Amino acid sequence: MPPFSLSGYPMTDTVDVTFKDLNLPTQLLQALEKVGYEKPSPIQAKSIPLLLAGHDLLGQAQTGTGKTAAFALPMLANIDPDENFTQLLVLAPTRELAIQVAEAFQVYASFSKKIRVLPVYGGQSYDNQIRQLKRGVQVVVGTPGRIIDHIKRKTLKLDKLKFLVLDEADEMLRMGFIDDVELILSHAPAERQTALFSATMPDAIKKITKRYLKNPEHVKIESTVSSASMIRQRYCQVAGHHKLEALTRIMEVEEFDGMIIFVRTKTATVELADKLTARGHVVEPLNGDIPQNSRERTVEKLKRGDIDILVATDVVARGLDVERVSHVINYDIPYDTESYVHRIGRTGRAGRTGDAILFISHREKRLLFAIEKATKQRIENMEIPSISQLNESRLVRFKQSIIEAMNDESIESYIPIVESIMEETEASPDVIMAALAKVAQGDEPLLLKESDRPDLHSKPTFNERNDSAGRGDRDNGRRQGRNERAERGKSDRNDRKPRVPRGNSTPDEGMQRFRIEVGHTHGAKPGNIVGAIANEANISSKNIGAIEIYDNFTTVDLPKGMPNEMKETLSKTRVAGQRLNIREWSDTPPKRKN
Repeated sequence: MPPFSLSGYPMTDTVDVTFKDLNLPTQLLQALEKVGYEKPSPIQAKSIPLLLAGHDLLGQAQTGTGKTAAFALPMLANIDPDENFTQLLVLAPTRELAIQVAEAFQVYASFSKKIRVLPVYGGQSYDNQIRQLKRGVQVVVGTPGRIIDHIKRKTLKLDKLKFLVLDEADEMLRMGFIDDVELILSHAPAERQTALFSATMPDAIKKITKRYLKNPEHVKIESTVSSASMIRQRYCQVAGHHKLEALTRIMEVEEFDGMIIFVRTKTATVELADKLTARGHVVEPLNGDIPQNSRERTVEKLKRGDIDILVATDVVARGLDVERVSHVINYDIPYDTESYVHRIGRTGRAGRTGDAILFISHREKRLLFAIEKATKQRIENMEIPSISQLNESRLVRFKQSIIEAMNDESIESYIPIVESIMEETEASPDVIMAALAKVAQGDEPLLLKESDRPDLHSKPTFNERNDSAGRGDRDNGRRQGRNERAERGKSDRNDRKPRVPRGNSTPDEGMQRFRIEVGHTHGAKPGNIVGAIANEANISSKNIGAIEIYDNFTTVDLPKGMPNEMKETLSKTRVAGQRLNIREWSDTPPKRKN
């Protein structure tokens, strides 16, 4: 297969090349499409065709430029899934990187149930690693020390190795792993394909290259990133299952005009937009699956102020210029530093200041350091707003609304009404003002208690661990083929099976019947309906009554008097890919067809 040529193209992420242009197998393209990856980064566009063609490769690029996919995709394309032995070994300097690379492989390999990926690193039980190695894995990703341990124990055999990757070789040199790397290389077959990636090329790395790589192709990607000085950059360290709560708190405290929230995948744009809409925000998704004319209308809405928030992927937001965008939220950290710079460049336009906030997990800190190194700017730490800060912000806004109303001339017509109330009740002006404030606030309390919002230090529940929104793309491969078990788990965790009524039963006392727009034809089951309602509406499964599933809809009994906010949340919730669009059931349900 001839290598794809990029001659004549500037090596930036604006190159008009798609993954389809790189001669990747259809199954890999489908896996990429599933997680929403649309265009390769420069290092991917140059490296993939060379590795597919069988060349050894010397890749020189900074951390965060998309190196993992640059070697993972072509090597997965050439792995034989029917051969149950280690065919590919990736060496990484740290366990965090090893885990990250292994997770990426799992995502890309989701098209095949036969390809198994094993991260191998210190601090983890040998027993589990040995068990999996005995079963057979095609891809091993590990740190040098633990790989050597397994080689010495003869639990890892490299005699049939086809591919070997040294990731961040200069970092392994800096950490003193070069001797270990050379020992591992000595156990690998001479006839193999080798790729070495390094940000710099010190003499020791050049020596390894000459000794262990055969006529390697050299791909060098110059870092061209620089971030605007008018943009304030902050990061929040937050666990994946708390991202949504952290985001809603920030949106409540930060004063913003327009906002763009970046996620990695097209699916995530829709899911997060739905969740924010259910929380009362005016928001729309923006991704490559949306027709161009619709995307243009959405951007115009943002410009006019008809909507305040966009949830977008990288590609569709390239070149987006809306002056009123005051905040950019990196809900999912980009793996490409240039993508980060392009993202935050959507704010701070036309000489205005802007804010960029980045969400990271503990394991993603190394990507944060890579961004800081590439942009030569420090990103300051930001604490997630506490309940007391939320209350303070709410009080300020509430007081301001009262003051603004006091300056409105139309309130003159309300004064006789207040005077009448004072005469009839003999209440003091303070009491009447407080009562009017309560009426204005409605049923939702003005001030929150700690128990009203999730504890940001809590561990994820079963449902949160399986929730696709906010998880980014790394679980797509890991969860492949487990959907049925996950659905069962949602029901099992509640220690009950939902009651299914016979015929046309009436709701129990204190319950009300609702209709939801999902049924047998969509693949709905009682367990996943219960799981979705319990999770999204925070209703205990014990308070979910009878469920009757029909062809195109379902009836479900829920507690009377549910707040409208809860109903709105459930309306946006999806089961089996369908919005529930919940509404009250007023007629007798039809009889079940035999």
